Amino acid sequence: MNFTLYCTKLNSISTMTKVGLREMPRLDIFQKSRSLRFISCQLWVVILWEGYIMKFNIGVIRGDGIGPEIVTEAVKVLDAIGDKYGHDFNYTEILMGGCSIDATGEPLTDDAIQAALNSDAVLMGSIGGNTSTSPWYKLPADKRPEAGLLKLRKSLNLFANLRPAYLYSELKEACPLRDDIIGDGFDMMIMRELTGGLYFGERSTLEEDGQLVARDSLTYSESEIRRIAIRGFDIAMKRRKKVTSVDKANVLDSSRLWRKVVEEVAKDYPEVQYEHMLVDNCAMQLVKNPRQFDVILTENMFGDILSDEASMVTGSIGMLSSASLNDTRFGLYEPSGGSAPDIAGKGIANPIATILSAAMMLRYSFDLDAEADAIEGAVKKVLADGYRTIDIMPRDGSDVTQVGTAEMGDLIVERL
Repeated sequence: MNFTLYCTKLNSISTMTKVGLREMPRLDIFQKSRSLRFISCQLWVVILWEGYIMKFNIGVIRGDGIGPEIVTEAVKVLDAIGDKYGHDFNYTEILMGGCSIDATGEPLTDDAIQAALNSDAVLMGSIGGNTSTSPWYKLPADKRPEAGLLKLRKSLNLFANLRPAYLYSELKEACPLRDDIIGDGFDMMIMRELTGGLYFGERSTLEEDGQLVARDSLTYSESEIRRIAIRGFDIAMKRRKKVTSVDKANVLDSSRLWRKVVEEVAKDYPEVQYEHMLVDNCAMQLVKNPRQFDVILTENMFGDILSDEASMVTGSIGMLSSASLNDTRFGLYEPSGGSAPDIAGKGIANPIATILSAAMMLRYSFDLDAEADAIEGAVKKVLADGYRTIDIMPRDGSDVTQVGTAEMGDLIVERL
C-alpha cells in the first residue's frame, strides 16, 4: 500500500520527495519506525503511517564507454531492492563527459549540475574515452570529459572520497599477490581528499626562452586538510581504529602542512592508532603487506594513484566501489575503474563495482543498512556459487562459470 509521508513546517505541508532527504533532520529516527506516531524533529512534525513507501530521487550519470552497461545493472538491482523493501527509486538522467560534449558541446552543463543538486544522491558509471584516438582529447583541457567530473565534484563540494578495497575469499586466485602475502585477506578504506591539491590548482603552458613550459600548482589550506582528516578518523572509529596518513613531507611544503594538521586532529581520537607514511613507501607496502592497512588518509593525487593500485591487489578494479561525500547526506557513487572503451558494447564488463557503489549509496546517503547488506550479501553468494566476469576469472583453471554484464546483474538480483 502506498502512503505519503507528510511533513509540516510552520503552515506548509509537503511530501517527503518535495522536502528532500537532506532537509530532513534525523532521518534515521523515523525511517525504521513502522507504527503511527508523531515525531518532533526541531521545527518538523512528522506523521508516519504504517506501510509507507519511501521515495528517493537518484540522479543517474551513465557516462561513456562501459558506463551505460554497468549502470543499467546497478539500476536493475536497485529496482529489485525497491520491490523487496517497499521503496520507490525515481531516476533523473544526467549527461556528463563525452556524451555531453557530443550533445551540448560541454562536458557538464549548468542544467546538469542543477539536476544533480535536485537529487538525493547521484549514481555514476564512467567518464572519458581513448585518450589517443578520441576527438574529445583534441579539445582544450577544460572542454574534455574529465573536466566535467572535476567541475561536478567542486560544484557539489564533494571533498571526501571513500574507496574500500576488500579481498573476497572467492577471488584469492584473481589476486596477483602470493598466498603468504594475502593470508586471510585484507580490508582497507582509502580516504582521498577530492576537491583540492594538484587537480584543482592553477595551471599554465607558456612559451619561455623558445620552449614550452608547463606549470601545475599544488595548494592545500588548513581547513581543507582538517575536514578530510576528521572524516578519516571518524571512519576509522567504526572500523579497526587505525589511520595511516600518506604524504610526501620530506619534499613538499603542502605535505608538511598536511602532516601538521593531521597530527592535531589525531589528538582528538586517542583510541585510534595513527602513523605517517611517505607515498612511495605506501605504494610498496600495498603489494608487500596490504593486511597492515585499515584507513589510508591522503591527498587528491596520491589517493587517485594508490586507490587504483589497491583495486588491483583485490583481483580487479571492476570490484572496487567508491563514494564521494560532502558535509550533508548527499553523495556521488561510482565504480573506481575507468570507461574501458576497448570493451564497451561487448557485454563483458564487470558491473559489481557499480552495484556495490549503489549499496554504498543506500548506506551512506539513505541510511538503508539492511538493503545495503542484502546487495553485498548477494554479491558474495554469486561469487561463492562460482560465477565470474572475464576480469576475475581464476588463473588456475578452477571450475567456475564465465558470465557477461547483464547476466551478472540478473544473478545478483536472484540472490537478494
